[in-house]
Amino acid sequence: MLSRAASLMASPPCSRVIKKPLILKSMRSCFGKKFLCCLGAFVLRPIKLLRGGTQLLGVSRFCSISNVDHSLHIKLVPCLRDNYAYLLHDMDTGTVGIIDPSEAVPVIDVLTQRNQNLTYILNTHHHYDHTGGNMELKERYGAKVIASGKDKDRIPGIDIALDDGDTWMFAGHQVLVMETPGHTKGHVSFYFPGCGALFTGDTLFSLSCGKLFEGSPDQMLTSLQKLMSLPDDTNVYCGHEYTLSNAKFALSIEPKNEHLVKYATEVTQLRSKNHPTIPTTLKREKLCNPFLRTHSEEIRRSLNIPVAASDAEALGIIRRAKDNF
Repeated sequence: MLSRAASLMASPPCSRVIKKPLILKSMRSCFGKKFLCCLGAFVLRPIKLLRGGTQLLGVSRFCSISNVDHSLHIKLVPCLRDNYAYLLHDMDTGTVGIIDPSEAVPVIDVLTQRNQNLTYILNTHHHYDHTGGNMELKERYGAKVIASGKDKDRIPGIDIALDDGDTWMFAGHQVLVMETPGHTKGHVSFYFPGCGALFTGDTLFSLSCGKLFEGSPDQMLTSLQKLMSLPDDTNVYCGHEYTLSNAKFALSIEPKNEHLVKYATEVTQLRSKNHPTIPTTLKREKLCNPFLRTHSEEIRRSLNIPVAASDAEALGIIRRAKDNF
């Protein structure tokens, strides 16, 4: 284990591309049959394995959450009014990253409290409330910025550009890059199969999806379906604390959904104590999120969506209703 980590730390960023048969062999040994099944949607096209950097990252919500890979921990860092950045800490090597730092000061405060350095900055998309802290953090810590190659001209300070299907290795931990356009053209989500964590930025929220600023309902539907192909127990870390307002809209169009009613009650209780509602899970979202339930007869009746309307057309109508709610 130590020799593998040392060899990866010695490699320059993105130093090598490993062809598909080799990555599948590696995935089989690292994650077993469960990971191979969830990756099935992606092996139909070539997958590049980019090696570089040190080791990554983790799972918690202001505290540690036990998961598949116990060396990974995640801490929510509230930013601006309702944004979340995610501090990622690998317990084995001490490597630290941050996902979507909208501002630098809250991140610096946490790093100072923990006496930690920052190695990587990962961005899901180019909007300022997800990249506003990039340059100050990069200059202070020398951190490298990782983001979509399609946004290389729109994300400040980008050092490593990744594409759909790339798997980026952080000292043995794999991070699958998934293009999820709809909110923006270059939006990506980051999936950590070893610990079952998915960072969705503004593509998928708990009980909602992102506004269609640069994309179409068809694109957003495709992106959401891609995310839904992952295991149900995947933890979802999104870019904003919108769940309470999202619950109110969801209940207005599907009030008889018992799973939704129960979850909305839990959300109300959490927010009354100023506790985060994130992470959610893909299983919960499938049961409750109206943008993943375009087939629901109750939702279609509530919004007068024709029976013959496609799922993409239904999603567009639901999105417009949410925008005007």
